[in-house]
Amino acid sequence: MKKKIMTLAWLVAALFIGFTNPANAQKTEKLFNGKDLKNWNFSVAEDGVPAEQVFSVQNGLIRISGEPFGYMYTKEKYGNYKLHVEWRWPEGKASNSGIFLLIEELKKPFPNCIECQLHAGDAGDFVLLGGSDLTEFTSKVRPEFPVVKKDKASTESPAGEWNEANIFVQDGVITVYINGVYQNTGTNRVTEGHIGLQSEGGPIEFRNVTVTKL
Repeated sequence: MKKKIMTLAWLVAALFIGFTNPANAQKTEKLFNGKDLKNWNFSVAEDGVPAEQVFSVQNGLIRISGEPFGYMYTKEKYGNYKLHVEWRWPEGKASNSGIFLLIEELKKPFPNCIECQLHAGDAGDFVLLGGSDLTEFTSKVRPEFPVVKKDKASTESPAGEWNEANIFVQDGVITVYINGVYQNTGTNRVTEGHIGLQSEGGPIEFRNVTVTKL
């Protein structure tokens, strides 16, 4: 509890500084420019399937098909930052996807990273992919996909409406807000890595993907 209180206090301070310090605002980088995916690389699980069949830009939005599995990831690695991502399930049908954080090793179909789950109803859970770990995962039994559950009930919007995730990464500590509500904190030994968006299960759209270095 004490750790969470300290983390939340740090976040309040970081938010205050970000909104009041013009120099800090200049550090915000658009990972998606609304036109193309030039800031990203791609990993598709099924060999022979072109990346553009899975990851595309339509009507100024990133559209990910969901099939086959894979992910797009930033060309640059990031350490201490605030990540802002907006997403929705098009056609009113909720499905599955995720935001990959601190990608350490690029593997198929899942990299070594911490996933901020976007699966409908579970947005804000952490999934430990590819051998990654969090201090908060304390179970003696390790399943194929270990999960650190979010703090509160779902704060997601209905399918078809936009959601936003604000994720803070500071020295390996990951803190997640979904639609303005605190949901999770995880402590990772990895402090720098790529950022990714996942293809897993069904269509999803993204917009306003930005990173602010802290």
